[in-house]
Amino acid sequence: MSSVTIYDVAAKAGVSIKTVSRVMNNEPNVRPVMRERVLAAAGELGYSPNLSARSLAGSRSFVIAVFVDAALTIDHWQSERGADYLSRIQLGATLVCRDAGYHLLIELIDHEGPQVRQEVAALLAALKPDGVILTPPSSDNAVVLELLDRAGTPYVRVGPERAEGLGPRVHMDDVAAAREMTDHLIGLGHKRIGFIVGEPRYGASQARRDGYLEAMRAKGLSVPEFWVRQGDFTFQSGLEQAKALLALPERPTAIFASNDDMALGAIAAIADAGLMTPGDVSVAGFDDSPSSRFSRPQLTTVRQPVAEMSSVAAKLLIERSRGGASTERPVDELLPFTLIHRASTAPPPR
Repeated sequence: MSSVTIYDVAAKAGVSIKTVSRVMNNEPNVRPVMRERVLAAAGELGYSPNLSARSLAGSRSFVIAVFVDAALTIDHWQSERGADYLSRIQLGATLVCRDAGYHLLIELIDHEGPQVRQEVAALLAALKPDGVILTPPSSDNAVVLELLDRAGTPYVRVGPERAEGLGPRVHMDDVAAAREMTDHLIGLGHKRIGFIVGEPRYGASQARRDGYLEAMRAKGLSVPEFWVRQGDFTFQSGLEQAKALLALPERPTAIFASNDDMALGAIAAIADAGLMTPGDVSVAGFDDSPSSRFSRPQLTTVRQPVAEMSSVAAKLLIERSRGGASTERPVDELLPFTLIHRASTAPPPR
């Protein structure tokens, strides 16, 4: 027996396939009596809508794509930080898409590869998404933005480095978050605070470094160049850079790492040196990943609203695809961060 199609439901209900599509997608401007008739017909026939059938009734694909950096797949996305970040991006956007009858697709983009232009163009041609959520570094990639603009594909940039003239964005204030965390350490009495910078290709790494430096200078505290160490968001880089900080003649009494994985590496380095966290050296991180709550001691960190940002991005794109948002309206959504105070930070030793 052949499967039931949108045409069968339309015929049984005595309506157009456009009306069936509107009902199945929970769109407004459908009379209650008409909605009930279509749903009753669909129920009797056992109809379950699919993407191709729904697309027949209009120009939408009912697909929202998320561009994720493929270059970090092995080194980072398989780490806890990467897995947690990606799962939160998926969770926030998937819940919104499911409620609206859209499908969410994760697409890996190799920004370092020579074929990035062809790769993105092929994805847009094949998927014809109603919108794209751009995560770093796609959110600032000139080639990706150019192709999306040329194709007329709506997009929202999550956590971009640059703001002006590059389309809608949803973000948090990384500079302010790092500044507040540094102020927290200074408030505990720390004056020698080392900082481990994240992966340099990401705008958030520079922003968090800037926030740390602003807070130190505002309190009149000098920052020797060797107190700022370059990491890459991995546990191993946190371990190595913390060991370099601990080897200084006057070691820092606190280490602030610009993500949790590196902060956990710093805690391991402190233990390897025969020292205690926070008794000898306090440690703070950034992200509020699951490992920050399960580490010993539990990690003081910054919670960034990743799921909330992707949720807002998905809502903006779905509203746009339904014609409910002006294409001229600038979008700049700033979401709040939260400082999470745990046991890894304390006043410095006497």
